[in-house]
Amino acid sequence: MQQSAANWVWAIGLVLLALVVGNHPSESAHLTGTFAVDGFFQFLIKFGFQKTEKHSQKNTESDTFGYIYGNITSPTNFTVPLTLAVLDKHNFLEYYANRNNFNRDVACQRMFDKLDKVAFNSRCNKGAEADYLRRVPCPSGKLCPDEDAPGNVVAGSQFTYVISDPNVPRFWYVSLVSCYQNETTCRWHYYDYRRYHVEPPQLNFDIQLVNGNPNRQSLSFFNPLLFHFSFDRQNTLEMYLIFFVIYLVMVPMQIYAVRLQKHPVTRLFTVSLVLEFISVCLLLTHTVRYAMNGVGNEKLAIMGDIFDIFSRTSFMLILLLLAKGWAVTRLQISVSSWILLMVIWIPYCAIHVLLYIWNRTEVDIISDIDEYQTWPGWLVLACRSTMMLWFLWELRTTMKYEHSTQKLDFLLHFGASSLVWFIYLPIVAIIAVNVSPLWRYKLLLGITNSADCLAYCVMMGLLWPNRAGQYLLLTGSNYSGMDELDEFNEAPHVVHRGLGDSDSVLRVACDDDYPDDEDEIETLVLSTDDLLNSGSGDHPPTIVSTGGSKPLVLNGRSRNHL
Repeated sequence: MQQSAANWVWAIGLVLLALVVGNHPSESAHLTGTFAVDGFFQFLIKFGFQKTEKHSQKNTESDTFGYIYGNITSPTNFTVPLTLAVLDKHNFLEYYANRNNFNRDVACQRMFDKLDKVAFNSRCNKGAEADYLRRVPCPSGKLCPDEDAPGNVVAGSQFTYVISDPNVPRFWYVSLVSCYQNETTCRWHYYDYRRYHVEPPQLNFDIQLVNGNPNRQSLSFFNPLLFHFSFDRQNTLEMYLIFFVIYLVMVPMQIYAVRLQKHPVTRLFTVSLVLEFISVCLLLTHTVRYAMNGVGNEKLAIMGDIFDIFSRTSFMLILLLLAKGWAVTRLQISVSSWILLMVIWIPYCAIHVLLYIWNRTEVDIISDIDEYQTWPGWLVLACRSTMMLWFLWELRTTMKYEHSTQKLDFLLHFGASSLVWFIYLPIVAIIAVNVSPLWRYKLLLGITNSADCLAYCVMMGLLWPNRAGQYLLLTGSNYSGMDELDEFNEAPHVVHRGLGDSDSVLRVACDDDYPDDEDEIETLVLSTDDLLNSGSGDHPPTIVSTGGSKPLVLNGRSRNHL
């Protein structure tokens, strides 16, 4: 079962990997690539820079500035330079919104109309203080022409932006555009390569974005856990390390438990737990590599997310099966129940996967919405809420026909804890709408992973061999306390039989008057016909169960056998 599930997950994962990698903008802090001039506009990255401390100074231990630095060159000689724009959100939105104008000259003029008033230019706007723009490509082996302070440029780079946000953390947006400013008229125009080149030329860029001074990485105060990370992704490495340690302890324990207790429920839970552990390992590997080089491995991150989806959905399947009473009040589930379960559960898994693909390929990275603020996200939350209601209905039905106090108590606590797991995501998604995007990702990641980890811990405790035998119909090869017959004997046995106009309930209870050991006690469950035939027609039979070889007394008469 585990091997088949793993093969399916791996196959589906490869398909999804091919779908979502595509041309999606990179989320790395070290950008390398090319920009084709005929593409007009290319958005590179949105990066969150930390708040700058009041006493921060460059090249000191208190340096908390953000840095954007790198090289942009081209093997082709450009008649006029193109533009690299690094903008905060306030200036970026209007600039970005005007990029799609059909007339490229008009698009360039509108994109930079507002920026002309605030962006510094040595010829057209000397009084401005904002250092937003760079003319590119830069001369090979030399600084960009706009770098008038060589001491600020990071070693080995052609340009450097120093980001200072003394009030709050902010997102900054980096892009390349085929627009240039006429130094005589100060008007912006589209660089129409067809006037100067036979083929569209390209720019080669190598850009890094960091929180901290890149010139002082070797010093003791350099923090590799924050350096390459956008502010909204900081501290995620520590988070994955914590969950990795937890699952590193849980997985071997569960593998040991499933060897003692070989049952489809425990096997399915083991598969779900192993999938989550693989997900955390892949995401941790990506995050560690990202902390080292600012790139990581996006394919590992995608595979980790896919394994996480299958882990959560398989865990939901376990909850639904237990709610239907499988391994609690019944040993098997009917074929019709299985079909109904699959008809509902499989589409839910498909919608969850659709949400992931939609979030990576269709949601504009410029926007500040998260995956649960898109229509697939709301659909997933609605489906999850529907599954929760179905879970409660199935649990109520199971409890309605259960008479064991011990099992009823288990089902009550199981239902309460499972309800918390079902409902936490819709609540957190609604709360996250009002949280700043700078903290939203960490909030969702921390709460969802913590809730899932707690749910796995609770489920592992419920299914642990020396406890599960108290309320679950599970068997184990090496554990003597898992006998189903003992569990069956502890429950009150009820036989319904119509007598006249009313139903009589015939109960068989143990007689405590006999001092025999429990190992010798044998509970006898009599059919209603035997009980009626043994008594007189005028008086209802008196029933007393006995243990071992003690006689069974019916209406004062002794019967040694049935």
